[in-house]
Amino acid sequence: MNFYELFLQPYESYDLFQIVLEVVATIFGILSVYFSIKKNIWVYPTGIISTALYVYILYNFGLLGDMMINFYYTVMSIYGWFLWSKSSEDHIHVEVSWATKKEWIFSGILFFVSLILVTIVYYYKPFIDNHFSMENVELGLYHLDWANWLDILTTAIFLVGMWLMAKRKIENWIFWIVGDLICIPMMIYKGLGITSIQYLVFTAMAIIGYIEWKKGQKLHNSK
Repeated sequence: MNFYELFLQPYESYDLFQIVLEVVATIFGILSVYFSIKKNIWVYPTGIISTALYVYILYNFGLLGDMMINFYYTVMSIYGWFLWSKSSEDHIHVEVSWATKKEWIFSGILFFVSLILVTIVYYYKPFIDNHFSMENVELGLYHLDWANWLDILTTAIFLVGMWLMAKRKIENWIFWIVGDLICIPMMIYKGLGITSIQYLVFTAMAIIGYIEWKKGQKLHNSK
């Protein structure tokens, strides 16, 4: 398949509103990651706009796991905004640190609970798609394709990453890198070419973010 078939052809069936919505959500998503790299509290207001838009977009494309994680992002962004505000001396920038053993244990619990919950949601997806009616509906996981299974996995990965970011832990970037890489082919498969490019940009930015946060933490410890 060529570039046109992968990234542009799916948009021929979309209306202008859908395309503009995805572009706006992508722009604010990139801005949010940029502010996160800079340890700037504006990561949260820009992120809220992006994730709220993606809740609507991903629901329409049947990616329930990613839709749920974007709803979670929106809620966690409010929580993170509050935490960063309290931890910032200038109300803009924050200091970061490595995760403790206790935080790693909690991250593991979050990961596995998320896997279970999102799998349950997909089990009931036929019921949800049928406008919450059980008429002629067969529940199960038979309808899942490889992108849906990846969606379940990335949902768990991103949930942990978002929690660690709210706690200002350097390891949050590792989860974003892994999840972003997985999302690139998944979004192409689902016909969201613009979003797949966004995840490619996110991967590069997450690598930069990890390096910058690690460097900043070393400088802080040396003072």
